[in-house]
Amino acid sequence: MTNLAVHLRNASSRLSQAGVDTPALDARLLLEHVLGKDHAYLIAHPEAMLSAKQLARLEELLTRRAGAEPIAHILGVREFWKDRFLVTKDTLVPRPDSETLIEAALELAPDAQRILDLGTGTGCLLISLLREYPRAKGVAVDVSADALDVARSNAETLGVADRMTFLQGAWEAARGERFDLIVSNPPYIPTADIAELDADVRDYEPRLALDGGEDGLSAYRQIAALLPDLLTPGGIAVFECGIDQAESVRVTVSAHGLKHISTFSDLAGIPRAVAFLYKDTTRKETSR
Repeated sequence: MTNLAVHLRNASSRLSQAGVDTPALDARLLLEHVLGKDHAYLIAHPEAMLSAKQLARLEELLTRRAGAEPIAHILGVREFWKDRFLVTKDTLVPRPDSETLIEAALELAPDAQRILDLGTGTGCLLISLLREYPRAKGVAVDVSADALDVARSNAETLGVADRMTFLQGAWEAARGERFDLIVSNPPYIPTADIAELDADVRDYEPRLALDGGEDGLSAYRQIAALLPDLLTPGGIAVFECGIDQAESVRVTVSAHGLKHISTFSDLAGIPRAVAFLYKDTTRKETSR
């Protein structure tokens, strides 16, 4: 009979041969999912056995992961900031890179009361911020009704739904209101580059949330033109950007009358969050 320790080694080897970037981690997560147990259980019970039903389920999940389906889609959840979020094929998978926007927002807009999230997806950005700002309210905008359903479910689970409004539509859906803080992780992959993305992104995540147009900056241009109508005087806007895009985003958004005040790097040292101030020149520009 094969115990959990052997299953874990075999699963990791299989995923490694399939080209999965984090085979040991993914194998462990899948095995925990099948067992309904946590990591501590695997450590404490390496000799435990899988039932026939559990073994069949593990085989099914390993086949899906080896075929490049994202681990978050298979598990149905992804950790982000301090919480766990529901994830489906209708949303981008939350990534640690995007936590840089949370850090930037907390530093630059500590007193925000009205927050707008453009292209909310799972709602991870806005929900995480509302849990940090217990008196703030937020508006989540997404063109996808299915994505908004996911965001609404996450908001309800994490206890902030009563402080959120959900709007289906394009970037201008919230026009008519003004916000102290706007965050956005817009589509920023140049159209021609999408074919070169890893299969778990290219083949499984919604193209609408990836495709940033010919140069990857289409969404930034559209949103930047709206910012003077959406931000309060002194309001902050923070955008996620791709590798080597920070300067282009700075130029694009600054052209609409906002002042670039800071660029924050992710844990890999890549400039990831570009922040702007509306109608206030008292802050000093920095780079981190």
